[in-house]
Amino acid sequence: MTPGEAVPATQYAVQLVGRGELVLNTQKEVPVPGPHEILVKVESVGLCFSDVKLMKQFSDHPRKDNIRAGIDPEILEKFRSYTPGTKPAVPGHEVACRIVAVGPEVEHHRAGERCLVQTDYRTLVTRGANAAFGYTFEGGLQEYVLLDERIVIEPGTGERFLIPVPEGLSASAVALVEPWSCVENAYASSDRSTVLAGGRLLVVADAGHEVVGLTEALDGRGGPASVVAVTASAAQSEALGSSGLAATYVDDVAQLPDESFDDIVYFGASAEVIELLNDKLAASGVINIVLGGASIGRRVAVGVGRIHYGLTRWIGTTGASAAASYSTVPASGELRPNDKVLIVGAAGPMGQMHVIRSLCTQVEGISVVGADVDDARLEALGRKAEPYAKRNGVPFRLVNTAKEPLDERFSYQVVLVPAGSLVAAAVDNSAPGGLVDIFAGIPAHTRHEIDLDTYIGRRCYMFGTSGSVIDDMKVLLAKVSSGQLDTNCSVDAVSGMAGAIDGVAALEKQTMAGKIVIYPMLHDVGLTRLSDLAVRFPSVASKLDDGQWSKAAEQELLRAGALEERAPTLEGQVAKGVAARPEGGAR
Repeated sequence: MTPGEAVPATQYAVQLVGRGELVLNTQKEVPVPGPHEILVKVESVGLCFSDVKLMKQFSDHPRKDNIRAGIDPEILEKFRSYTPGTKPAVPGHEVACRIVAVGPEVEHHRAGERCLVQTDYRTLVTRGANAAFGYTFEGGLQEYVLLDERIVIEPGTGERFLIPVPEGLSASAVALVEPWSCVENAYASSDRSTVLAGGRLLVVADAGHEVVGLTEALDGRGGPASVVAVTASAAQSEALGSSGLAATYVDDVAQLPDESFDDIVYFGASAEVIELLNDKLAASGVINIVLGGASIGRRVAVGVGRIHYGLTRWIGTTGASAAASYSTVPASGELRPNDKVLIVGAAGPMGQMHVIRSLCTQVEGISVVGADVDDARLEALGRKAEPYAKRNGVPFRLVNTAKEPLDERFSYQVVLVPAGSLVAAAVDNSAPGGLVDIFAGIPAHTRHEIDLDTYIGRRCYMFGTSGSVIDDMKVLLAKVSSGQLDTNCSVDAVSGMAGAIDGVAALEKQTMAGKIVIYPMLHDVGLTRLSDLAVRFPSVASKLDDGQWSKAAEQELLRAGALEERAPTLEGQVAKGVAARPEGGAR
């Protein structure tokens, strides 16, 4: 929007009105901001497979649940962009935008600022996750979005969720900082390696198992605030008492409320008990299975969906000490020297980012295998990734696992396909000390049978992250601004609003080999692959950078697309003998 340009009364918007029901609303009201509100104009929005998951799950998605804590309910009640539950939603969370209007009580934002949207509101608690832009609140698949300053300021730090960005970057490069920062967040993640100080601890001990190592497992800053115990003998209770933990004893684990413990330490090897304890683990909780020399003997139904959305963690030891299990927790999710890396779902948009990051990370001695089941997408990934592999001297190969099953072990695996079976396979294929990053958003309620004997025996560690934090986005933005990283390398197709729903369908069918970028101000431009631009928009194709999306190509698309949309009107005016005038004001 140029200075002085009027904000229209209505806009184009893609709305999710029910499970699997996306509609293009060409007359959605553009709201006038209230006292604390901010109106932004969307420059571009990237589509994400998470948009597909939201479309499929709708009100069942953990991030579209009502906000249960972290904000004054009165603010939410009055905020027009708050759309939890079954209210129609606007997806789209990878957004570059410009502030066009602010309410009189807005203090930290001003009209004219160009911004990158941080979407992840981690202090606003929903069922099994947290609130987010494009889920709980209306997102960027529309021309204008209303925000509330009291929501887009991070509590405690005062940091803005609308991060200022330079004018010189393309809108696509800015918007794609968001997915790239989610990838960065996965590797930067750091999990605790002790019992949570001030938390809620559950200790369960089966007959014949010793209660050992609890004192050594405590955080040096203090023990848990409460301890509940289920023991099978007086000796176990005495051992628990001698550790300095005053416990409340109950007779049956099943009596305990679900999702109510930050740490669960189980001295035993019963699959049935482990499956029951799975339900008792709170968000961000850790379950510690101390086998004491025993074995479980069968696969166990593990809540793999909550590892990603609920940040739950599973650790264990074949020995007798609870403290030993915590040594399996890595310092971070970063690649380690000599890691043999497998990326499952490597040829998808997010998989490409993981591959390129791994090839460029400069960690000594690593090798990378990208696995997918689509030859065309693998070929496209190879064209993008192989130059990075050669430049950095990283052994790299691509495998179509539908034709060539992998029969080897890996020390670091990233699962980008939301299937519990692939998590189970990653455990089976893990090398000793292997890390398994469940990057795909498997539905939060999903369980899958995991070989925990193998998992614990090989000292594996499953982890998952969802979204990013402001610092991740700032790190990525600095890389893009300096030219160290061009996020446009991810782009495979572009569109106006006419092709946005087609774009979501393409993601669902996995027919794209990269990211799709939508330009909401272009109403009638349909979904177009970069490889098809020469036919559809030859002037735009001429601006590609060796076949890659660029700022020059973006500028030409905006010019050519707008000109094409105006052409029928201009032709009609000429036919009627009306002089054509430059477009101005509201559309």
